[in-house]
Amino acid sequence: MAHVPVLSSKPLRGFSWQAKQRHRPGLEKMTSTGRQHGFESLEEMRLLVALDFLRASEVLSQPFRLDFEHEGGKSWHIPDYLAVIGGRFWLLDVRPMDLVEDTDALKFAASREMAAACGWQYSVIAGWRPHVWSVLDHLSSRRRPTRDLLGMRDQLLAVIAERDGEAMPFAELARATSLPAVARAGIVRLLWQRELGVDLGSPLVDSSPVWTA
Repeated sequence: MAHVPVLSSKPLRGFSWQAKQRHRPGLEKMTSTGRQHGFESLEEMRLLVALDFLRASEVLSQPFRLDFEHEGGKSWHIPDYLAVIGGRFWLLDVRPMDLVEDTDALKFAASREMAAACGWQYSVIAGWRPHVWSVLDHLSSRRRPTRDLLGMRDQLLAVIAERDGEAMPFAELARATSLPAVARAGIVRLLWQRELGVDLGSPLVDSSPVWTA
């Protein structure tokens, strides 16, 4: 498996839309890959946003089918995503914790063993710590490429540099520029681009400490 060209694979299932379906499929555009990626639920869409923030260089939806044997017989599983982050492969499944059944846990365990044998990481995304997703969702609103005609990036980084990289409250950093209203959007963009840092585990408010990433 580790020597198969998995990056050339195509999704094993199609992403369909029909009336009265209980799940929410769609396509999410990732700036890190420059492509749209399929998802079958809002939870999967949230993972794609997080992978974009982590600058995943490649993301494959439903990359392969895993057939395996266990004490009760045979089974199979299609993992949700295979991502490449920092040159390393990361196999991912998405299932809210309260929906994980015994059969799911068995499939996840088999996927973990297979990933370990290939030298890959493996995770099940079962939920989000408080505030992490809400902050990522807000940061992603400024992820599209844009022209900085007012030189706001240089102003913001210069203000931080004058403080020797010491953290500043979000609102104070914006007020230290020539156009605070525009600077607020600029801060969010630099946070998404990882040039500035903030605590994802706390709400993003005017008093949130912001520092050089």
